[in-house]
Amino acid sequence: MTKITEVETVRNTLKKRILNKKIVDFKVYYSKILLSDEEEIRKALINNCFIDIKRIGKWLMFETKDHYLLSHLRMEGKYFLKNINDPILKHEHIEFIFEDGMSMRYHDTRKFGRMKLVEKDKLYEFEGIKKQGIEPISDDLTKEYLYSKISKKNLPMKTTLLDQTIISGLGNIYADEVLFAAKINPLKKGKDITIEECERIKKASKEIILKAIEMGGTTIRSYTSSLGVTGRFQQNLMVHKRVGETCKNCGQVIKKIKIGGRSTYYCETCQK
Repeated sequence: MTKITEVETVRNTLKKRILNKKIVDFKVYYSKILLSDEEEIRKALINNCFIDIKRIGKWLMFETKDHYLLSHLRMEGKYFLKNINDPILKHEHIEFIFEDGMSMRYHDTRKFGRMKLVEKDKLYEFEGIKKQGIEPISDDLTKEYLYSKISKKNLPMKTTLLDQTIISGLGNIYADEVLFAAKINPLKKGKDITIEECERIKKASKEIILKAIEMGGTTIRSYTSSLGVTGRFQQNLMVHKRVGETCKNCGQVIKKIKIGGRSTYYCETCQK
């Protein structure tokens, strides 16, 4: 699944190239990507510009004067910028055409991505936005907030950190890395967590996500952002996907287990 750091990389990359360009056409080659009526989107976009691109969780928010076009990349979604005359490829499902001849294309091998048009004053009426928790890099992510959300849960900490209503966009890779940095066993129940451990989670979440954003995200499989930007944070991973390798801190062999159906990597010595 595309991660918050990669969505942020896409956002920053596209902002440098498409803002304030007049949109002259909107073409749909696979309509199931859309959660809103195609003509409604077309009417909102044609002869308007994207004046900003924002992000909440893993939702990209293409902003016009009156609307947001929300875009979730899901597993394999990508944006590419091309010339209007370049041929449409098999997995290019949505095309935005700008007055200067530039074409922004949404490419999605699995077709899982979704787009939704919302009026600005109704943004938080959309369930996908309304249910998002606090972002890992936000100053609103405090130890007190985390303790209030975690301390009554009878679920493993790995499962809890993947709950998007608590921390928005952390994801499987970064949950492993945050728990390692915070020295918390992924099997530990939320109800057994301490306020001091919540402080460590908060600190680790912010540091790891900021570093990953700086490095363009984490490329584990086939991710590339628009214009060929690839994530380099995989070089900094301490436990994730390192089963059988030695811990960089203590030399113990990294273990792999399943928690809630998700592959989980940790060090038994550092995360007792």
